[in-house]
Amino acid sequence: MSGRAVTVTAAGRIVVGTPQPHESAALHVRGLARYCDDIPLPANTLHAAFGVSAVAHGRMTQLDLAPVRAMPGVVAVATAADVPGANNYGGILHDDPIFATDLVQYAGQPLFAVAATSHLAARHAVRQALITYEELPAILDVRTALAAQSFVLPSQHLVRGEPDAACASAPRRLRGSVEIGGQDHFYLEGQIAIAIPQEHGGMLIHCSTQHPTEVQHMVKDALGCDQHDVVVQCRRMGGGFGGKESQPALIACAAAVLARQTGREVKLRLDREADMRITGKRHDFVADYEVGFDESGRIQALKVMLASRCGYSADLSGPVNDRAVCHLDNAYFIEHIDIVSHRCKTHTVSNTAFRGFGGPQGMMVIEHIIDDIARTLMRDPLDVRRVNFYGIGERDVTPYGQVVEDNLLHRIADELEASSDYRARRAGIAQWNAGNAVIKRGLALTPVKFGISFNATQYNQAGALVHIYADGSVLLNHGGAEMGQGLHTKVAQVVADELGLPLALIRVSATDTSKVPNTSATAASSGADLNGKAAQAAAQTLRERLVSHLCEIHGARAVAIQFANAEVRVGGEILPWKQVISAAYAARISMSATGYYATPKIHWDRARLHGRPFFYYAYGAAVAEVAIDTLTGESQLLRVDILHDAGRSLNPALDLGQIEGGFLQGVGWLTSEELRWNARGELKTHAPSTYKIPTARDWPAVTHIRLLESAPNREDSIHRSKAVGEPPLMLAISVFHAIRDAVASCGAAGALPALRAPATPEAVLAAIDSVRPLAERAE
Repeated sequence: MSGRAVTVTAAGRIVVGTPQPHESAALHVRGLARYCDDIPLPANTLHAAFGVSAVAHGRMTQLDLAPVRAMPGVVAVATAADVPGANNYGGILHDDPIFATDLVQYAGQPLFAVAATSHLAARHAVRQALITYEELPAILDVRTALAAQSFVLPSQHLVRGEPDAACASAPRRLRGSVEIGGQDHFYLEGQIAIAIPQEHGGMLIHCSTQHPTEVQHMVKDALGCDQHDVVVQCRRMGGGFGGKESQPALIACAAAVLARQTGREVKLRLDREADMRITGKRHDFVADYEVGFDESGRIQALKVMLASRCGYSADLSGPVNDRAVCHLDNAYFIEHIDIVSHRCKTHTVSNTAFRGFGGPQGMMVIEHIIDDIARTLMRDPLDVRRVNFYGIGERDVTPYGQVVEDNLLHRIADELEASSDYRARRAGIAQWNAGNAVIKRGLALTPVKFGISFNATQYNQAGALVHIYADGSVLLNHGGAEMGQGLHTKVAQVVADELGLPLALIRVSATDTSKVPNTSATAASSGADLNGKAAQAAAQTLRERLVSHLCEIHGARAVAIQFANAEVRVGGEILPWKQVISAAYAARISMSATGYYATPKIHWDRARLHGRPFFYYAYGAAVAEVAIDTLTGESQLLRVDILHDAGRSLNPALDLGQIEGGFLQGVGWLTSEELRWNARGELKTHAPSTYKIPTARDWPAVTHIRLLESAPNREDSIHRSKAVGEPPLMLAISVFHAIRDAVASCGAAGALPALRAPATPEAVLAAIDSVRPLAERAE
């Protein structure tokens, strides 16, 4: 077991800490895992499609839907006037209409929806609408929005120390800008909802969503009913990545309105192009900075202006940008700091949650600054990173006031530098670049310190429901949503461990708002932390009831009773699990229990951007080696070495899978996934033909990926594990800086490559031009 700490039952069976397969793995590979689109529907089910705006900003002067209604198969058409309740799906601010009325604010915004007898009939019908617009000036990018002072939310300002004075007195100073692109979620399963009318005005919603409770809330508002009238279920998603946190409410609300209007089941499934045009993406950012530092590269003071493209409405942009602010420090102590965060309104789709939730963009900014300092001083960037690391027992307070109590940065950097042979490879790459004019190589080691918990404290809670049936089998339901990450598997492992059972006796049912109410989104990497603890509490309640019963009938002490391997040891007697359960049922012992958990210690003053927003930090680091072709701008990832902190892992196989997948998704964000809008505000990268996600061919030939060993979470998380959903994505920052390192080798020492993200071939060529002497560029 390589010294890995695991939980072992009394009889020696290892339950938690082992590489168990995903609970749906066999179904996945056999094509039998049922997603929303696979649910059998009644014969009279209607299929829906959206009619959307063709302009980025304007007023509708005509919306003639008569030709739509006349199309074959059309049963109903819904506009804002047909919404029985609130025409809104915005969860924080009510600024997201289900259907636009007179004002349209992005190309692709839904104006109406059609319900027809087939999906194709609905899609054909929506194209027949006669719409005219009075077009208005459109703001399409961050810099234009800043110039126009166009914001969806008030700007935020965080100051610590005396940044102006400290910067002015610093031995060295730099100014610069950073450009970071957005990213489409490109989940394998697109947005989908099925609305099924129920008796007494109720509505059952099957939806691919990370946040069933928010969908329930938005649908009840749209229908003008109560929350108990709406039930939302989701057995699994084919990927979410944050794109199914707030966005599914639009799809579910439209389907529910049409279902209420017609009295028939309605299925609304977006095809890929519609999904990419209609739904939000990762926020793109720009940052302007001024940094003061000394000759060792240690930062004395930092002033940063952060600005993100939020789109036409607030959506989740407030907390996304707050988290960007809270991760701008990444692994580094900055005593004097000034951060201004602008949330820019543009006439583009409203950007939303995406794996990392603003954290990756904040980290990209500080890593760019560290890299600029290192190149200015002509020092190895790793040495400058090290001199700025948070300390242990000193230099350990973040700009927002949280003490870094569990610092693993130095240990991880030391181990990874040694295991990756960083120094020797750095020298070898310098020698390669000196002898090769066309193919240049680059190397970078970048760290990750990522805070775990929702910034909004109220979301850090979860519930679970556990039934033990008379035959000894167990049914588990909890508030988390399965999107391929293995959450259901981990929570089942926790319950199996508490009851001393094999996983085969635990069945996890669909996430269901009628079973566990008021759930939080499965987001912020907190799914296993929250729901695992809630399920553990429910299982412990059941075990305690069984122990009390056994003590009573056997005259035993509680400490003499142990559960393991589907058996119960009572003193010297071993009883089969099923026999114990059968006897408990006969004795009228309740074998159903709820569990609840609320994350301790956290608090957050959003107005001051101060407090302890995170229960703990997850750490990691990656060393990436790349090659670039200086004639074409193409880059290739040659090797990656990763050391990641998952605490005492609940399931190393699943955690390694999350690290691999998160890392490659981050590579896509920073190298190939470029979002482009034209001058009319139309998204032009709206299909796999124009939007390039990474494939198996982009995986490096050499990989060394390990979990940090003997490093249990110092906080009382579930079995001392750590979250592993989001942090690995930021390991890909090493790839971007390895490319930047390769580009820098094309210029003189001390040159600062103007490389924007994503580092597409075009961006790489432009960056090469930025460091080459003018005479060389002219050749």
